[in-house]
Amino acid sequence: MRRTGARILVIEDDPSILLGVRMNLEREGYEVGTAPDGEAGLHRAHEGQWDLIVLDVMLPKLNGYELLCALRAEHDATPVLLLSARTAEVDKIMGLDLGADDYVTKPFSVGELMARVRAALRRGEPQTQECWRFGEVEVDPNTREVRKGGARVELTPTEFNVLAALLRVRGRVLSREQILEAVWDPAHDATLRTVDNFVAQLRAKLERDPAAPRHLLTVRGAGYRLAP
Repeated sequence: MRRTGARILVIEDDPSILLGVRMNLEREGYEVGTAPDGEAGLHRAHEGQWDLIVLDVMLPKLNGYELLCALRAEHDATPVLLLSARTAEVDKIMGLDLGADDYVTKPFSVGELMARVRAALRRGEPQTQECWRFGEVEVDPNTREVRKGGARVELTPTEFNVLAALLRVRGRVLSREQILEAVWDPAHDATLRTVDNFVAQLRAKLERDPAAPRHLLTVRGAGYRLAP
């Protein structure tokens, strides 16, 4: 992937952090836009096509969770990397469940943040691929659109990435470790249990009977596979 040239929007109310993040991103060759609060950030997010949004959680006027919800409600699938001083697991889970692609806790190192940015951009890189189908579900990897019985199904970016990892291997078994490696950055604190939770969420949205799945199957002692 071409590392330079990507457009990144940074929404952060701390002027020193905003300046530092912007300068380091520009040093890496990215085009950077900024906003100092949630309302301004949402307005800037609507202004153009962004490849990534770096979003602080504790913002004035509109907090990061509210802004993220607004974007996902508009079907905006732009990758979002949350920044927060909140380190509790419940806060991280909330951010990821709302549709964030990653969660970085403050204070963070420049090296870690740049690695997370590169990983998020890699995962969001568009690729031209044929549509995938299983059962009554159709998945377009180019638009990241999922339909079940012709009706659109809303998946979070991370849910889609887990589904795509299983679809790419065409019925082969993926261990939870392999799914973790394919979807989450190595620096992320996701666990094997995180993988289980996301598979359960996909079953709830895509299977006729989530309690007796026909497609998103558990292979005891090995992992998961997607049966056509």
